[in-house]
Amino acid sequence: MSDLFDKKAEEWDSNEIIKILSSAVGSSIIKNIPLHNQMNIMDFGAGTGLISSQIAPLVKKITAVDISEAMLKQLVSKSELNSKVEMLCQNIIDIPINKKFDLIISVMAIHHVKDTNKLIQRFSESLNSGALIALADLDKEDGTFHPQNTKGIFHLGFKRDEFKNILQKQGFINISFSTAHTVKKEGKEFPIFLVSAIKS
Repeated sequence: MSDLFDKKAEEWDSNEIIKILSSAVGSSIIKNIPLHNQMNIMDFGAGTGLISSQIAPLVKKITAVDISEAMLKQLVSKSELNSKVEMLCQNIIDIPINKKFDLIISVMAIHHVKDTNKLIQRFSESLNSGALIALADLDKEDGTFHPQNTKGIFHLGFKRDEFKNILQKQGFINISFSTAHTVKKEGKEFPIFLVSAIKS
């Protein structure tokens, strides 16, 4: 499979929209999720580690999962993450992780995955009982968030009630949505939701 982020990886962290979004959503996760120093976390779609960098000082270990080797190379080049973050370049839908986590976080990655139901199933399988998720992605949008013909986009955001149904089907409870950030570009606003839930 070709790496769709190969050419974007080097400039990813310098993109102002991405920096602001990552900072806002990371802050929202820290505010809404009871993090502690014994937590083992999966950061799904971890990219260059913009979210992991904020979370790492507060937890025990992060497994940064992504299918883009180029993005993960940028992550491991950050010396402050070396002791806390291990990278895993793997499609977890095809090859599940044989490991259990206390929390799974994901920011702006789920719309890049074709089978949302299967992904949430994999999350559920990878969590300890009573563990948490904190997932951030686009609210349903009109298709103008990404440039036209961007590859690897399978969903134009999600309706919150439909996403909630997917979570409930996989045994998640105490599902709570908030708006973590709103991206403003070209005269339009694109809300980013953060949903938290507990694996029952």
